[in-house]
Amino acid sequence: MRVKPEKLKQLMMNKFIGAGMKEDHAAIMADILVWSDYKGIHSHGAVRVEYYTERIAKGGMNVDPKFEFQRTGPCTAVFEGDNGCGYVAASLAMEHAIEMAKEYGVGIVGIRNISHSGSIGYYSEMAAAEGLVSINMCQSDPMVVPYGGTEPFYGTNPIAFGAPTADERMVIFDMATTVQAWGKILVARSRKEPIPDTWAVDENGNPTTDSTRVNALVPIAGPKGYGLMMMVDVLSGIMLGVPFGRHVSSMYEDLSKGRCLGHIHIVIDPARFVPVEQFKKDMSQVLDELAQIRPASGFAKVYYPGERGMLRRQKYEEDGGIEIVDDIYRYLTSDDLHYNHYDHKNKFAE
Repeated sequence: MRVKPEKLKQLMMNKFIGAGMKEDHAAIMADILVWSDYKGIHSHGAVRVEYYTERIAKGGMNVDPKFEFQRTGPCTAVFEGDNGCGYVAASLAMEHAIEMAKEYGVGIVGIRNISHSGSIGYYSEMAAAEGLVSINMCQSDPMVVPYGGTEPFYGTNPIAFGAPTADERMVIFDMATTVQAWGKILVARSRKEPIPDTWAVDENGNPTTDSTRVNALVPIAGPKGYGLMMMVDVLSGIMLGVPFGRHVSSMYEDLSKGRCLGHIHIVIDPARFVPVEQFKKDMSQVLDELAQIRPASGFAKVYYPGERGMLRRQKYEEDGGIEIVDDIYRYLTSDDLHYNHYDHKNKFAE
């Protein structure tokens, strides 16, 4: 089913408002979910709406949070989320970080006690649109074995990076610190398909190709990915005084409770180091030169980070809307709020 973005946003908002969320908060959340679908990041788009709606309805996402922004220094601040919508808190916190970076050259805002904040590349794009460079990180629930271990300890702990150029292009790099996303395991399980032996391990910590025996994901590049996911947890967890490591709350364990997650924005004004026009010009030159590299066999070209998402958005616009799975569209257009699909489930939502 192909849906216009404006209609998709309204359908999402209807569910969130129906569950008790304020209209302005629902609009921000829906905007970011539509952005994800538009970029082809469907794992963080409309597929998430029923889960969020169920959590809102059951009280696990505070619909009337007492947000508090506290400056802790010229360039640093803490944003208290009061277990409200992570999308809203992260967006407002990024606005503060942008303001500080423009004034002082750097803005670092730690966000604590929030629900899931979605595709963090969105917040990198917010900064890049203002001519700023950013690094964004957040926690997720334990589903990854530390290098050399057999038990899940860290989450997929994503990192995003963004930078502007001299034209409409923006470099937006958003990655999990695992070899593969959890959603790909779920897809393989639903289709009863095998997976590569580099994606995950069984309960004994051994590589497995059987998607039904997966106990945990593995870090990218072994010890290097393990170090990165630890860094994310230190900066967006321990440093913000929220649960960390194996103590990070489960997405599905109890939808009536807040998740107390952490997230951090680091925003830098490149003009404090080099004339900003030179920075943007050089960024554009890098992208142009990458596009001139002869592609390897099986590749159409060398894409810069974020380019394929931009092309997917252009394609959806040309085709008249975003492609949404029929079952999800039927749910969005139904009168049902949710179907109790997620509460007290395991990490496979089973």
